[in-house]
Amino acid sequence: MRDLKNKLTSSKNTKNIQNIKGKSFGYQVLGFGSGGSAAPVEVDYLVLAGGGAGGAQYGGGGGAGGYRTSFPCGTKIELESGTNDIVVGAGGAENSNASATAPSGSNSSVGCITSAGGGGGGAQSTGSSPAAGSGGSGGGGSYATCLGAGNTPSTSPVQGYPGGAGFAAPTYVAGGGGGASVAGTNGSGTQAGPGGNGLANSITASSVTRGGGGGGGGGGCAGQPYTGGAGGSGGGGTGKTETISAGGAALGGGGGGSSGTPAANGAAGGSGTVIVRIPSADAPAGVSVSPGTNSLATDSPTGDKIATFTVTGVLTL
Repeated sequence: MRDLKNKLTSSKNTKNIQNIKGKSFGYQVLGFGSGGSAAPVEVDYLVLAGGGAGGAQYGGGGGAGGYRTSFPCGTKIELESGTNDIVVGAGGAENSNASATAPSGSNSSVGCITSAGGGGGGAQSTGSSPAAGSGGSGGGGSYATCLGAGNTPSTSPVQGYPGGAGFAAPTYVAGGGGGASVAGTNGSGTQAGPGGNGLANSITASSVTRGGGGGGGGGGCAGQPYTGGAGGSGGGGTGKTETISAGGAALGGGGGGSSGTPAANGAAGGSGTVIVRIPSADAPAGVSVSPGTNSLATDSPTGDKIATFTVTGVLTL
């Protein structure tokens, strides 16, 4: 018994017991609870995709890019402390193919939010594409194609609206592309449909309207031109014969549809944008954006940080 007691209380063993006892097992030995990443940051967002191109030759207007926002009274999202990828969608490319639906715009995204590119306008011939493109907002139909659906895929609130329908013989006028706030207008008689209007938002501290649909292309019979549709407010391109125009850059506008007489290319859709508003109380000291094409501003008097992306990049929090 004495030998056992001596072994337990010997200087060597006593020192070992004290060394173990003197360390906190959970924190100092294994490091549990020490360090760790910073908490996520709650932010407001506006995510606008690229607009669809207008259809070629009697073509429908391109649909606006999908439009999703939490500002001013929606549900914010959480972004991770550190680097966050931001994707800004391009507009659908100008095209001359009268036998296929015009190119759609590309998606934009931040965190868990993705907005769908706008649908391309319908073209003269059905070819392999019997309908205008569906997307955030739908493309307008030509006289030979059905209109494109909006809010595809479905979101709540809706991210956009359908295009308008075209009108056949004898005038062959096309429908306007859908916009962020309303559907494109149908072509009728001698008037091609205007694009649907966009939505105004002040997430940047000044009101800007974005997401207009492209106007439908004017038709023509026996060399007689008919009136093309106006672009919707917020960057929609016009489909008027003399002024066919592209969707607004960084506004996600749909491109104007081309006329039939004389024939012309369908106009390109406008690129999208992503805007992130970080409350002043939660904005990290080192918040930054890259590349330099994108911008970071401070709202006065709230002190909120506003990161605006017009090209794909990175937001660091």
